Amino acid sequence: MPSPHEEACLRACHECAVACLQCATACLKEPDPKPMARCIALDLECADICQLAVASIARGDENVKAICTVCAQACSRCAAECGKHDMDHCQHCAAACKRCADACIEMSN
Repeated sequence: MPSPHEEACLRACHECAVACLQCATACLKEPDPKPMARCIALDLECADICQLAVASIARGDENVKAICTVCAQACSRCAAECGKHDMDHCQHCAAACKRCADACIEMSN
């Protein structure tokens, strides 16, 4: 059973993965998605890493700290990119990524 601290990180990672997948999908539906290519790529990468972190935390893996370190880095990059765009889905994603990065930094210490 995850501790309250682990549960909070698990929840933040899950919410971030969902926000990233929704953002990538919304970016693809923009009238001209080509300028959103980096945002989409980072969204998909971040979602994958967040899902790995969720699984690692849930299992209590011995590599959870290393995975959370990588997750925090991916979330920070994604937040920076999404934060550049005015669309609501990008702003929502950037906020979720920032929360997840903070939670993962705490887990990796």
